[in-house]
Amino acid sequence: MRRLRTAVIAALAVSALITAPAVAVAQGENVVPAPDFVKSMAPPAKVEGVKAAAELNIQYQIQQTGYWCGPAATRIAISAKNGNPPSQQQLANELPTTTNGTDWIGQVTRVLNNHVAGGWYETKEMPNDPPTQAQRDLLWRDIVLDVDKGYALVANIVAPADNHPPGYPNYTIYHYFTIIGYNSGNMTVKIADPANFGGNQIYWLTFNQLATLIPPKGYSA
Repeated sequence: MRRLRTAVIAALAVSALITAPAVAVAQGENVVPAPDFVKSMAPPAKVEGVKAAAELNIQYQIQQTGYWCGPAATRIAISAKNGNPPSQQQLANELPTTTNGTDWIGQVTRVLNNHVAGGWYETKEMPNDPPTQAQRDLLWRDIVLDVDKGYALVANIVAPADNHPPGYPNYTIYHYFTIIGYNSGNMTVKIADPANFGGNQIYWLTFNQLATLIPPKGYSA
C-alpha cells in the first residue's frame, strides 16, 4: 500500500461531552488569519488535475475528557468512511490513551487502519521546525489525495501562544485535530477540532499555518 500511494502522489504531481450530525459549514465563513511570521512562507507545489476544493461529511464530537483529543480526532476521521465509528472510550482503550494523552501519531495510524478498510493510512513525521519545502509539498499532496478519496487526516500539533488556531488558551497546546477539507484557490484547510476552544469546532486555517503547527510531531494520512 505504501508503494501504491507513493505512486499515486507522484502521478498527481506530474499530471497536475456532545455528538452532532454530519457537519456542514457555510462557504462564507471566515478564514482564521495566520500569524505574520507564517505569511511569508513559500506556497507548496501545486497538485494539478484535481478538484479546486473538497470537503468531507463527518460526525463531529467534542472530546469527552481533557486528554481525549486523540481518540476524538480519530473518531471524527473514522466517521468520514465508517458511518458507525467506535466510541471515544473504545478508541482511548485501543490507542491507548492515558491521562497524559496519546503519545505518538503512529498509534492513531494503527487504529485508523483497524477501523477503515484498505490499510490506507500511513504515519508521516515532520521533525523539522520549520518544515522543509519537501515536507510542506508532501503535506499538501496528502491532504488533496486523502480528501479527494474520502479519507480525513489526523494531525498531532504543537501550538505555541504566538501561533494559535482560533480560541486556544494563551499557552502552548499539545493537541490532535482532524483535517476534513481543502481549498486550493486560497490555500486553506478545513479543521474539525474536538477541543471546542472558545466554541470553535469547525473552521478554516491557512495551509501555511497548519504546516507550522505540526512540527516536530506528525500526521496520519
